[in-house]
Amino acid sequence: MAGLFESTGDGGAAIALDEVEASILRSLEVQMLELIGPGPGGDGGDPLAALFAEGPTEAPADPALARLFPDAYGDPAKPDDAETVAASGEFRRYTELDLRARKRDDALQVVRALDGLGGAEVLKLAAPECLRWLGALNDLRLTLGVRLEVTEEDEQGLYELPDGDERKPLVMAYLWLGALQESLLEAITD
Repeated sequence: MAGLFESTGDGGAAIALDEVEASILRSLEVQMLELIGPGPGGDGGDPLAALFAEGPTEAPADPALARLFPDAYGDPAKPDDAETVAASGEFRRYTELDLRARKRDDALQVVRALDGLGGAEVLKLAAPECLRWLGALNDLRLTLGVRLEVTEEDEQGLYELPDGDERKPLVMAYLWLGALQESLLEAITD
């Protein structure tokens, strides 16, 4: 195993991570948790209150959060169409809290799995865990892509950045996350 996911033959996957790789991945997921924010509070953990909680009706101001929680409807060519804005707000009100909770749970699962490595360097994921990891890796990659202002046209240029470019560490993380995501997808579809 060479730092990418491989199939375990039962729908799961395994990856060999050294201490530095595990630490970087854990740090990125903790930052994702901070970006997504805490779960809804003030209800004392009442599941009934959570069931009827309503989310925001406006898109997040942070571009990375707006990418993680995009509008459901709309034409980018007509961003101020009142009907579309209202429909997107209504959809967001009833879905964003659940979507945030799922993204938070995905990130927490990655952190917990990495914390559970102990001295072992091979991390094994069961089939259901793989899907959560795919979601968490995708969220990280989307967030870094927004922060780096990556577009489809310039993604190839990321491989050619000079060593002195201040974006290089984040670009390396972005490319590594893409390789992890791709290898995990291949491992679970084998």
